[in-house]
Amino acid sequence: MNVLIIEDEKPAARRLSRLLSELQIEVSTMLHSVEDSIAWFQDNPHPDLIFLDIQLSDGLSFEIFDAIEVKSAIIFTTAYDEYALQAFKLNSIDYLLKPIDEEELESAVKKYQNFKPENRRIPIDFNDIKNLLINPLEREYKKRFTAKVGQHLKIINADDVECFYSENKGTYAATSDGRNYLLDTTLEQLEEELEPQTFFRVSRKFYVNINHVGDIISYTNSRLQIKLNRFNEHDIIVSRERVRDFKLWLE
Repeated sequence: MNVLIIEDEKPAARRLSRLLSELQIEVSTMLHSVEDSIAWFQDNPHPDLIFLDIQLSDGLSFEIFDAIEVKSAIIFTTAYDEYALQAFKLNSIDYLLKPIDEEELESAVKKYQNFKPENRRIPIDFNDIKNLLINPLEREYKKRFTAKVGQHLKIINADDVECFYSENKGTYAATSDGRNYLLDTTLEQLEEELEPQTFFRVSRKFYVNINHVGDIISYTNSRLQIKLNRFNEHDIIVSRERVRDFKLWLE
């Protein structure tokens, strides 16, 4: 299998290459910009599979397809919210949400291997995907959650949640009054339900509400530590792979 990675963050590209190597898949080339990618495709045979970041240093990766008719299968790597990713589902394109999880990567590779795109090529409308990513349609995000407290159901307003977190296979909402409520959901399901301008998934374990962030502190290994106004039961660390997107989200 001939595999190409297009990713502007070189540490992320090297990590993805290492994870693929553990799956016995060697990456032939790594590119880091739209300009370099267009030039490369003009002079090289197209690979079997491309791992493609959406946002590159010099523009959206879709600009590559404006200049070149790429004849490869594509797995997108992205930090876009789940709603925008519905575009990929509609176009039968696989994607991996950053930071890339080893099991999800293995599943995507197996899906590609079983798919055999040379026998079942699906047309991809990149313009439709690009438009949805740049101008997402209006939608309603979840404003309330319920949690069982004894024999009662507690109504929790999303605005009152400082963070959602996972612990011991459960998902909890930590509210501004200092209470923690066990919810009947998962962090993965919350990706589809939380308003992305208000909530950000800083790590595999935590979603934080920007309106309850009290302080942000530099942490080891280029990471960040978040201090919420009330919640202090666990350290909340922005994983290194998410720091750049977190800083953009703050703006």
